[in-house]
Order: sequence, then structure tokens, then C-alpha cells
Amino acid sequence: MRARAAWLGILAAATLTLAAHPLSAQDKGKTAAAELEAAAKAALQNLYASAPLAKGIGPTAHAILVFPKVTKAGLGIGGQYGEGALLKKGTAVAYYKTTGASFGLQAGGQQYGYAMFFMNEKALAELDNANGFEVGVGPSVVLVDEGMAKTTTTKTLKDDVYAFVFGQKGLMAGLGIQGNKIAKITPK
Repeated sequence: MRARAAWLGILAAATLTLAAHPLSAQDKGKTAAAELEAAAKAALQNLYASAPLAKGIGPTAHAILVFPKVTKAGLGIGGQYGEGALLKKGTAVAYYKTTGASFGLQAGGQQYGYAMFFMNEKALAELDNANGFEVGVGPSVVLVDEGMAKTTTTKTLKDDVYAFVFGQKGLMAGLGIQGNKIAKITPK
């Protein structure tokens, strides 16, 4: 029992440390920004190859925010962190980080990516309002799963933002983007 409590404490401390002090594109400079842009573009192309709906709405989106790799870990207390690029017409125009914390019945760790397709200018404007964009607050964000992707067409889409999660690796019960906070970072 003591060993379990010790491991829980170690994992919680490591998770919170990583979430609070990540080495970010903001800290690494312009080279990191170029690498992040390249990773975001490659991740988007991989998403397009596996999700025809994403490929179909890409050209009509005002912008696409791509987080190529988000790391999530937890044991009772969890955290997640990732960095991404906002692409307009295929070019990165800004860089963002996504963070989140969670509490409850959870154990494990995983990495995944996600892309948010901003379908109108109003939804995109919300991204930088109020010192950070919180998924689940503000414009409606629809998480597109495999079932929805198979039954939806570009003609039936009417929401502000569509999010696609891709490339899950690792083992962790439950995955979602609800409650993630997204904030702009500025490469130095």
C-alpha cells in the first residue's frame, strides 16, 4: 500500500513538473518554430490520408490549428501538454500550446495529436480572446470520431470548429479535448 502511494506521488509530481516546465518552441527560438511548422504540416497530411472528412473540410476552413504531438499522463491526477501551429493557406501564422489537468479515475500515459478546423472568422477570433481559448467554452467545438466521420459530409457541417484526434499511442483510459486550454506562444 505504501509503495502504491509512493508511486502515485512520484507520477503526480512528474506529470505536474512536465506540464509546468516544458521545453517549448517559445523557449527554443525560430529553428524550433520552423520544426513545429513542418511537424504540423506532416501531421495534417497524415490526418488527411486517414480521414477523408478532414481532407474535405480543409480547403473551406479559415484556419487549421494542428498539435502534432500531445503528451498525456496520469495516475489519479493527470496532465497534458503539446505545441502546435495555426495554418492559414498552408503556412504557419502563429504558434500555440495546449495544456490540461484532470483529476479522477485514470491511469497510464499516451501521446496523440489533434487538429482543429476553424470554419468561420468569428470562431477563429475567439482563439486569442480572453487570454487563452478553452475547449468547451466559447464557439461550439465538435469532436469528430470515426463513426461521425463516416456518416457526415461536407454539406452537412454547420458548426464553428471541428476537431479530429489522431495518432494515439500508449495506454490511458479516456481521451478527449474538452477542458484543454490553448494559448499563444511567441518563438524568440
